Amino acid sequence: MSDADVRRDVAVAGRSLERAEKSRHTAAGAHDPTATPYFVLEDLLGAVGLSEGSHLLDVGCGAGRVLAYFVEAGLPGRVTGVELDAWLAADAAAWSARYERVNVVAGSALDLPLAGYTHVYLFNPFDTPVLEAFLDRLEREAARPVTLVHMSDNGEWLAYLGRTGWTVLREGFFDLPGETGDCPQHYTVRRLHKTGRA
Repeated sequence: MSDADVRRDVAVAGRSLERAEKSRHTAAGAHDPTATPYFVLEDLLGAVGLSEGSHLLDVGCGAGRVLAYFVEAGLPGRVTGVELDAWLAADAAAWSARYERVNVVAGSALDLPLAGYTHVYLFNPFDTPVLEAFLDRLEREAARPVTLVHMSDNGEWLAYLGRTGWTVLREGFFDLPGETGDCPQHYTVRRLHKTGRA
């Protein structure tokens, strides 16, 4: 946990948004939420072309670090966090309620209507089978092109193989704090052009 990240959390949310405890959900395929470091969000979300008409979806938002970055950076458009763990979702909703362009939904991303979103952020929220189901829904429901940022997609990039209508815009690696000795975390920024798949 970075002291600088915690200070930025406190400035927007009034407290740290990093959580040491495990998630309370038990759904198969869901991973425990991990707060993305701000330097990663600046690099990835600061360059995806959000505009006043944009609607960013943070899948597995946890306590709401992506939401806090959105507010702090003054990004245009709206942001919604969806979190399977009802306790974490309530926690994120409580601090973010004062920001009118921020919304938090408790539930599964697989149950959320996806047509209104222009951008999606994933920080390794679920296993590959759940990711594939999510991508299937996104391809069916997207009403316009969608930019998808998938951070820490090590191994999960296989879920994108053979899918048509996607373009890789950018990819690379980050060394995350506290993960010394681990492999660098891969990310990919993709654009879904083909929409309304049957």
